Amino acid sequence: MDQQTQTELEAAAFRRLVDHLRENTEVQNIDLMNLAGFCRNCLSKWYRAAAEDKGIDMDYEEAREIVYGMPYSEWKSKYQKEATPEQQAAFNEKHA
Repeated sequence: MDQQTQTELEAAAFRRLVDHLRENTEVQNIDLMNLAGFCRNCLSKWYRAAAEDKGIDMDYEEAREIVYGMPYSEWKSKYQKEATPEQQAAFNEKHA
């Protein structure tokens, strides 16, 4: 496989992942962190870092809006729930 095709496939897979996360708003970031070790915010940080590697000036909130499909504050007020004590304990244990 040539590099261009690989890049196109990786980009398509990323877009599908982002779309999937946008459609499944019931999946909380803390659950993603506890189960997979990354969340929507991590994707946003990685996106921003990739932009910076290409010399593109992008702040964290811009990257978040790309991943969340809306301003983070809007997503948070619509979909984010308070972490349960069990979720927080699992997070703290995994990231101690």
